Amino acid sequence: MKTLIAYFSYMGNTKGIARQIQEQTGGTLFEIKPSIPYSEDYDTTERQGRRETSERYRPKLAGQAVDLAAYDTILLGTPNWFNTMAPPVASFLTENEFAGKKIALFCTNGGGGLGHIVADIRTLCKDSEILDSLNIYEDGGTGAKAKISDWLKKNGLTQ
Repeated sequence: MKTLIAYFSYMGNTKGIARQIQEQTGGTLFEIKPSIPYSEDYDTTERQGRRETSERYRPKLAGQAVDLAAYDTILLGTPNWFNTMAPPVASFLTENEFAGKKIALFCTNGGGGLGHIVADIRTLCKDSEILDSLNIYEDGGTGAKAKISDWLKKNGLTQ
């Protein structure tokens, strides 16, 4: 079983969790990047993110390539942006074929939990098996490693 850890991170929290997951699984890291990066100014990005999520905007992604055919399982990381996934993650899901793949979400947030991200993934990836999700507050703090380990075990994804 080959595992891809695909994630988008704005503030670094999701990237940090992705790296911890990679340490525990040996999976391949893949950062989802929009072709035009978001502003470093948080308020500017918050306004843009609110507009993009409400309009279901799908930004063009940076010219990265990943051969999804080589992977059985996708561990998908996103921050919670206004109760859904960040727009670059939605672009990644709509631009690639996930039929027959297992997808397990890990979501970082500032208090909004998973929102309706799981339902949104199910809508975009109808022919995929959606596994249990991991909800992480900000960077997960000192308990992140154990929480990640428990989530991976629950989904049968440990090395």
